Amino acid sequence: MSTTYAYAASDATKPLAPFEFQRRAPRAHDVQMEVLFCGVCHSDLHQARNEWKNTVYPVVPGHEIVGRVTAVGPDVTKYKVGDLVGVGCLVDSCRTCSSCEEGLEQYCENGWVGTYNGVDRVDGQVTYGGYSTQLVVDEEFVLRVPTNLDPAGVAPLLCAGITTYSPLRTWGAGPGKKVGIVGLGGLGHMGVKLARAMGAHVVLFTTSPSKIEDAKRLGAHEVVVSKNAAEMEAHVNSFDFILNTVAAQHDLNPFLNLLKRDATMTLVGAPEHDHPSPQVFNLIFKRRRLAGSLIGGIAETQEMLDFCGEHGITSDVELIPMQNINDAYERMLKSDVKYRFVVDIDSLRK
Repeated sequence: MSTTYAYAASDATKPLAPFEFQRRAPRAHDVQMEVLFCGVCHSDLHQARNEWKNTVYPVVPGHEIVGRVTAVGPDVTKYKVGDLVGVGCLVDSCRTCSSCEEGLEQYCENGWVGTYNGVDRVDGQVTYGGYSTQLVVDEEFVLRVPTNLDPAGVAPLLCAGITTYSPLRTWGAGPGKKVGIVGLGGLGHMGVKLARAMGAHVVLFTTSPSKIEDAKRLGAHEVVVSKNAAEMEAHVNSFDFILNTVAAQHDLNPFLNLLKRDATMTLVGAPEHDHPSPQVFNLIFKRRRLAGSLIGGIAETQEMLDFCGEHGITSDVELIPMQNINDAYERMLKSDVKYRFVVDIDSLRK
């Protein structure tokens, strides 16, 4: 057991505050790491405020984690002390169901274990996340971080990066494909960067004309203001794939109209309330598909990190001390960040 310093929410109405607890001693296959950086995901806010009605308090959020290995269990073979590593949204799964056997642990049929607000399969303890000074995780759920990338910018790749990479890969974004990204936030800006690096023709959809210049800086070939009917009409029946990252309730029909026959729009944003049901005829008459996607498995997440290493891709981040997390949550609600907050965990040690 080792003393760990963190920030936690004690109930849905209180701000996050300093919290101290004991991390378990490494088991035979565990990696212990000093947490260096942790990204701030909108899911953290949902969980801290119990907006999904499943939070167990106290909750220590954080699932976009980059750290340095400080100890390993006796049977660990993949990592050694000093390695730069990452941990994403899950720290265990059943490992025996068909999804796990296919490397799709995020769809574990017996329920995967979240990096925080999950239940450890061995000791039954609630898991605590990356808003903390150290972490202990089974080596099978630890990822190798490319050393040529800024580790602070890597942290959001462990959620925002894989959440957009997985559907772009699954639905074949690449050369000769016209790909739309809806929304330019933490997820959307990664979608633009990744789709561009994959070789697709990238079109960013936004409601804010003020985001046009930044979208092009990030790699969009074109930017469409989705409130402009003429701009939307110019792209009807032309997209091979659309990745919708918006986490607010909105009408899906205008975007479904832009898909070619047999093309797909995939949702990755998680709104508090469901989108209005789309018009059935929009789907029927072009055999269009509306799909969803959840993060990625461990192998695919490593593939994403390696891809980002090869292409020099990181998230655009604003680095903050842990003590500013509550202000960051309020700013995140106003979309006042470009494009992901990352906590410098060294601020907790001080």
